[in-house]
Amino acid sequence: MLSGPPADPATPTMQASGAPSAVPLVGETGEISEIPERASGAASARSLWTTPLLLSAAGVLALLIALFGPGLMARGTGELRIPGAGLTTVLRTVLFAALALHLGELLAPQLIRPVRGRPRTAVRSWAVLASLAGAAAAAGQIVRLAAVSDLGITETYGTREGGLLLLIANGLVVAALCAASRRPALALAPLAVVIGAEALRAHPEVYSPEFGAALTVVHLTAASLWTGGLLYVLRTMWLWRGSPVAARALLGRYARLAIWLYVALAATGTASALRRLPLDVVFSSAYGRTLLLKLALMAVVSVLALAARRRMLRDTDPSVAHRLARREQVVLGLVVVVSAVLTVVPDPHWISLRP
Repeated sequence: MLSGPPADPATPTMQASGAPSAVPLVGETGEISEIPERASGAASARSLWTTPLLLSAAGVLALLIALFGPGLMARGTGELRIPGAGLTTVLRTVLFAALALHLGELLAPQLIRPVRGRPRTAVRSWAVLASLAGAAAAAGQIVRLAAVSDLGITETYGTREGGLLLLIANGLVVAALCAASRRPALALAPLAVVIGAEALRAHPEVYSPEFGAALTVVHLTAASLWTGGLLYVLRTMWLWRGSPVAARALLGRYARLAIWLYVALAATGTASALRRLPLDVVFSSAYGRTLLLKLALMAVVSVLALAARRRMLRDTDPSVAHRLARREQVVLGLVVVVSAVLTVVPDPHWISLRP
């Protein structure tokens, strides 16, 4: 039989030695040891400055790749130098990032809404600023095209590339207006026009440009949803860090969708590579070298995504999976830059020995 009053849950339990287990340890000097608290505080302090530092380093690396990547990839290939290739790559990187941010903000709320017990707070929208930045990047490409072609702005609009860039710029402005309205989902229509125009602009070749444009539409859409959706999910998980169950459920919903986006990317990317890159110039053309770099980065993204999914399934605390997903996001940002380089380097068919 039990004797005595029931134990008070707030009362520290006694160890065999008679010392309460909840009492802090006392060191040899008589000072209270606070090693766990100090270690936790140090880890938090490190995360406060390491994350911005790593993001800044990734941003600098991305800018260097955009500015000097086309020239480095074409070195020793004998291909013609493209005027202003670095600036064009920067502008197209901004354009691709704008598409990803806006499409991600249209996709992610559909993943958030069914999560049970979620906090009612939402992250701040970046869609308006992103689309305006993309429109400015498209306008910048028009100015660069006019300068390189020695044409006036109005005459540049009459060219195929100039007309498509003008359509892209106007489409992004309309998308920004839709995002600022009470029905932001209306931005899907102008964004679809933007993706279609960019796909046509990226395929001026004479050999089956329609098929190449169709592949690019699927590829660019899947890449934008993957990259932009992940960023929105990570921002939301950080906002929900006090509700780990809801944050874990959100990441799980995104991971299930990301599998299909990955399949679409792999299928269209493989078909585009086989169509556009002759095998005999894989290592001797700027396009082939850039594509190999993109594949290497995608392999890193795949490993990080699989690791995040395994930790998410194994642990109830989503913090580790969140950290792996953040690294995946950084590498995806570099993939966006390398993809922009791919749209700038010359078509490799002219140096191929195949008929």
